[in-house]
Amino acid sequence: MLKCGMLERDRQALRRRSAVLCKQLVVDALLIQSLQADDILTESMAESIMAEQTSQKRCWRLLLLLPKRGPRAFSSFCSALQETEQQHLCDLLTQPPETDGKERHVEVSERFAEQQHSSPHTQRYAAVCHKSMEFSLDADSPITTPVLACTSDFYLSRFQQSYRMRSTPRGFALVISNVTFDSHAVPELDTRKGGEVDDEVLRKVFTELDYCVTVHRDLTAQGMRTCIENFCRRSDHRTVDSCAVCLLSHGTEGAVYGTDGQLLQLDWVFEAFDNVHCPLLQNKPKMFFIQACRGDEMDCGVEQIDGPARTCSPSCEQRDAGREGQGDADPRQRDDSGRPRIKLPQRSDMICGFASLKGQKLCTAAMRNTKRGSWFIQELNTALRLNARDTHLADILVQVNGRIKEREGYAPGTAHHRCKEMSEFTSSLCKDLYLFPKLPASVLTSMHI
Repeated sequence: MLKCGMLERDRQALRRRSAVLCKQLVVDALLIQSLQADDILTESMAESIMAEQTSQKRCWRLLLLLPKRGPRAFSSFCSALQETEQQHLCDLLTQPPETDGKERHVEVSERFAEQQHSSPHTQRYAAVCHKSMEFSLDADSPITTPVLACTSDFYLSRFQQSYRMRSTPRGFALVISNVTFDSHAVPELDTRKGGEVDDEVLRKVFTELDYCVTVHRDLTAQGMRTCIENFCRRSDHRTVDSCAVCLLSHGTEGAVYGTDGQLLQLDWVFEAFDNVHCPLLQNKPKMFFIQACRGDEMDCGVEQIDGPARTCSPSCEQRDAGREGQGDADPRQRDDSGRPRIKLPQRSDMICGFASLKGQKLCTAAMRNTKRGSWFIQELNTALRLNARDTHLADILVQVNGRIKEREGYAPGTAHHRCKEMSEFTSSLCKDLYLFPKLPASVLTSMHI
């Protein structure tokens, strides 16, 4: 146990440079693991840092913890910066102190951050300071923290009311990622720089979630159709409990582009997996993730007004009145024993996450970082890795929405500066969808699967 705090000169160095660190420091798994290896951070501290919704929040939490972690914490932090190729920040911390007014301003901001729970006035001030210190689009890094494992107790408390999710593998995942487009056929469709990061992030996270993942890159619209048709016809869907489909491309409302500039309609994609066309996946959850624009209108955001919401819409329930007692009397709809067959809706058990909104008047663009990948895939990756162990997928996508809502572009002098994005999802799931990652083999054995 650490018995004393950081040396005062080192504490002052962190305070002086806190603003720069919060803008430039990449708090990723490698940096955290380095601090853990030096016994500076405990496992619970590491988890609490990586569970923060944004890199800026992860940085603030780390900077608040370090001064309390003993006299070695500063040198260990500098070593971790060197190991993660952030030598410029290490050099900045070890430079002689500056004595201008900016230094004093940073110290004031630091004090407010440390005391953010002391009073409502302080909380409001800290929130303003926090919002004014936005990252550039290149500041965030996809986290590589291993997917956290579901416990036996959690599984046993949830599996009866949830979709069956214990096959090995859990299912098959298809990722189609269009990065480079035909410049002659569609010169207006630029290369999706950073798109290759997204498909690799998805490949890794779904592999860790125990899916057999297939990645296809740069397909024409017809190539995407053929790929999806072949995937739907896999006979081994019979032996698994789910499937996942990820489409990453340029897009417009209701469709995504092939590399030839032709459109693949999303409604056709969903139809390919419905209960009619893909019977081997009937009653099994089918997950879709669409990283594409749904229009070319950029969301410039709106200034938030302090205080509670102004309106509250009452819930409204529609009933299919008068149909409860009407059975299906058609003799053609009976099984061999004469009993009526169970019928399914044509389309069910699907959930789809979209990177951007669709609305009657607003179809928005999805934001993509040229080095780190898209905002939506970054946040989906983080949420799955940290929360899939005990959170069902609909709630995970709510968490993704919340994280996307907080993000702002940082590109001064361009139209993208302080731009916003809002993701959304649709669902026809009929049970909770827990992925139960890394379920202990002993649980499966005890249930005679």
